[in-house]
Amino acid sequence: MEKSNNSTTTVSGSHLSTELLDYQHPSLQRLIAERGWNGLSEYERIGAIYDFVRNDIAFGYNVTDDLPASQVLADGLGQCNTKATLLMALLRATGISCRFHGFTINKRLQKGAITGLGYLLAPRSIIHSWVEVSYQGRWVNLEGFILDQDYLSALQQQFPGARPFCGYGVAVRNLAAPPVSWRGTDTYIQSEGINQDLGVYENPDDFYRVHGTNVSGWKKWFFINVIRHQMNRNVVRMRSKLKRPASVLTPDSKGSVQGFGQAR
Repeated sequence: MEKSNNSTTTVSGSHLSTELLDYQHPSLQRLIAERGWNGLSEYERIGAIYDFVRNDIAFGYNVTDDLPASQVLADGLGQCNTKATLLMALLRATGISCRFHGFTINKRLQKGAITGLGYLLAPRSIIHSWVEVSYQGRWVNLEGFILDQDYLSALQQQFPGARPFCGYGVAVRNLAAPPVSWRGTDTYIQSEGINQDLGVYENPDDFYRVHGTNVSGWKKWFFINVIRHQMNRNVVRMRSKLKRPASVLTPDSKGSVQGFGQAR
């Protein structure tokens, strides 16, 4: 289900840093300098940052949704909400205007990544988000960064053929060819699971102050200490099923995607 780029929300601070969009943090500034993103054209800059967040930050589950971008980078993994924070921070740090669009998705989208008791305890509607980037006079929806290519390719191998698909962190009209690559247009990977539009915000900080995060109380403790570890094992297990052509196998390509750090 695609969402309109139009919004009644006024977004005036689309270049500002915040507590979560902490792009002045030394680790983010060092990354930007090392990658040379500021020297690229606008189109190339958005694409390079998008691809970094999509593939260098592995799909996985952090301790909570409202983490600063610097912590997501340190974790080396993330899901829709935490990857969105990192993507926004890197875009703003390099002069690209962007904003946060919040939703909820049906938990069926996560079945397979979340299993057993974790799935039973998960709320029916899960907080979800994507990033809207200002490009060529319009707001472009970016959601396809959530799954790294190895994980997505493993899913495509396990469930071959062109088909609508919902599960394992995916909700698309065609699993064989989801619109996930940056080409200057909208990208999606979970949009078919959206069940409520929560609106556009200048930053994730404001969104979480209004809507909170996905779990609280004893469920939050249980998620942090038990369920998310099971979920991350499920993701790694699926990614490990990826069968690569013999011509591209290297000693480092047989394991999971490695991020910049380890999840806490």
